[in-house]
Amino acid sequence: MTRTEQPSQEPHVGQLVDTAQIPPWLRQLTGNVSAVTDSVLDRGGDRSRWASMLRRDRRAASVLILFSGSWDVDPDYPGGLPADAQVLLTERAPTLRQHSGQVAFPGGSFDPGDDYPVGTALREATEETGLEASSVDVLANLPSFPVPVSNFEVTPVVAHWREPGPVGVVDAGETSRVVRVNLREMLAPQNRFQVQRSVLGARAYRGPAFFVDGLLVWGFTGGLLAAISDASGWDVPWNHDDVRPLEEAIARAGSPQLSGFPTLRRAADPGDGDTDASEDAAR
Repeated sequence: MTRTEQPSQEPHVGQLVDTAQIPPWLRQLTGNVSAVTDSVLDRGGDRSRWASMLRRDRRAASVLILFSGSWDVDPDYPGGLPADAQVLLTERAPTLRQHSGQVAFPGGSFDPGDDYPVGTALREATEETGLEASSVDVLANLPSFPVPVSNFEVTPVVAHWREPGPVGVVDAGETSRVVRVNLREMLAPQNRFQVQRSVLGARAYRGPAFFVDGLLVWGFTGGLLAAISDASGWDVPWNHDDVRPLEEAIARAGSPQLSGFPTLRRAADPGDGDTDASEDAAR
């Protein structure tokens, strides 16, 4: 079987366990996974809607959206998000040819023998971060998102880390940093804005971004996190009119990353960082 072959069947979309097994602050998300897609499409407009419908012979991939944090809700915070809630992110090595330095969820392409999409996401996360997969409770599969330029169909797998353990860089040639980011800090209004890139005076890209813990998060990862927060009711009001040039935001963040725009026509693994093709899933 080759890398371009597909899983034998379409993944189940939606909740994978009984509601009682899901932390209450994640139940709004897992109980209505289509709300994430609705948030993405409402933000991306007609272009996103067309891209979501054109799914021909795309390569299957999945990413692990791994949350950790207290079981109980905080009644004083939107959506009940607890103060210790975190999400696991990686930063690509700055020496990589494609999407160097960009922030991503652990994940990657379907491999033969994977129990797709959950098995793919857990395998890739273990390979990239040293995660102990047995400590993770998989909760739901979100609807897949197309990445047209790189020809991927990416299924996000939502999970909760009931017993967080050590994680870190496994291969410095691939990953420069593995970090658990506090969700409240990431969603704080002062850490949220939009990034935009224009070409010949026309807008080529605009999407949500975060600057947290020294990381500039945008593209597929930033857009999906923004949609999840919206769907989960975690959003705190922030200035949507704060739109910053992408390259300027990268420079001000002191980030080693490249925007990825010079390599638009090269296929890239969605678990290895964000591509501009992710704009349709992230705007």
